[in-house]
Order: sequence, then C-alpha cells, then structure tokens
Amino acid sequence: MKLINVCPLVILVFILDLVSALYFHIAEGERKCFIEEIPDDTTVIVNYKVELFDPRSGGFMPSSPGIGMHVEVRDPNDRVVLSRVYSSEGMISFTSATPGEHTLCMYSNSTSWFSGSQLRVHLDIQVGEHAVDYANVAQKDKLSELQLRIRQLLDQVHQITKEQSYQRHREERFRMTSESTNSRVLWWSLLQSAVLLSIGYWQMRHLKSFFEAKKLV
Repeated sequence: MKLINVCPLVILVFILDLVSALYFHIAEGERKCFIEEIPDDTTVIVNYKVELFDPRSGGFMPSSPGIGMHVEVRDPNDRVVLSRVYSSEGMISFTSATPGEHTLCMYSNSTSWFSGSQLRVHLDIQVGEHAVDYANVAQKDKLSELQLRIRQLLDQVHQITKEQSYQRHREERFRMTSESTNSRVLWWSLLQSAVLLSIGYWQMRHLKSFFEAKKLV
C-alpha cells in the first residue's frame, strides 16, 4: 500500500523501568511512529490489538479479521531491525544490537475499510526484564519462589548495568558533540576576526589612496 499522507513523528521516550501501555487512532494510509531509547542487547516485546471503528454501528468492532498492521523497526543507524506484516492482534519481539533511539513505525496493510472508519490500536511496550515471563520461566526451569526471586534480581542488576553503560555512551557522545561545537565556534570567531581585520585594512588603504588622489595628504 502506497502511503500518501504520513503523520508527523510522534516522539515517546519511555522509562526503562516501567511498562508502557497506550492506544491511538490511525486512519487509512496514515503512519504512526514512536521512538524508544534502548540499551544494547535488550529484549523488547510489544503486545498490540487492532480494533476497527464501524460508522454504521457507531462503535469499535471487538475483532477485525483481515486487517493487520505492517510494523517496521529501525535502529539508531537507520538499519531495519524488523519489517513484516502482522495480524490484527499479537506480539512483536526483537532484541537491540545497538544502543540508542529505536524507531517503531506502524500502518495498516488493508484498504477494505468502511467509509469514514478508522482503527484503534492498543499498544503495550515492555523493555528489559519486564519483557520476561517469569511465570513461564519458573515452570520451565522448575524454580522455587526463592530461586525465581533471585533470578529476577539478577536480571534487574544486569539491566541496570546495561543502562549505566548506555548512559556512559550518551555522555561520551554528548562530550564529542560539545567539543566539536566548541571547535567550530572557535574557528568561526577566528575567521570573523580575520575578515574584519582584512576589511579594515582595505578601507584604510582605500581612504589613503582617495586622500592622496585629492591631494589632501
């Protein structure tokens, strides 16, 4: 489906310690994008559900067969991490390889809507240890309650370590940007000074030549 009208980028910075749940409306041909700051080697799980608004009944249909969402995820280097079409309800999962802002874009893959209808998309984003189903882990590995709690604490420590590493990465990048900006400002100031001195010297020579021509000096 060719997108004609693309909505402005919707920037949402989610806190890694929390689970982010929201819903939004999307029209036919409209594209919605979100930005998530993610450390490297971090699992992200997105649960979603699409509901179709039926103008004939004035409400949203509980199920929308035949209508899905095209999902595209790009890393901070604009490389495609994930790109595929999903059904009207399900789960999206990917693991980050590069720390930074990951862009998640969604748009409908269907054009067979009713006139005046729109989609409502429920989105639940879980990052890091929140993306782990510990009940399933305990059942699979046959862990006791204490062992499971220790596993959760270890995962939290691991996630905090990755978050600290990501913050150091951001600090280093910010420092490099600041040093580059300061260097450019210095060279620009020197260039401005050189231009002003050159103009002043040229004006003095021009005035001297003018006064000599008029035999004023």
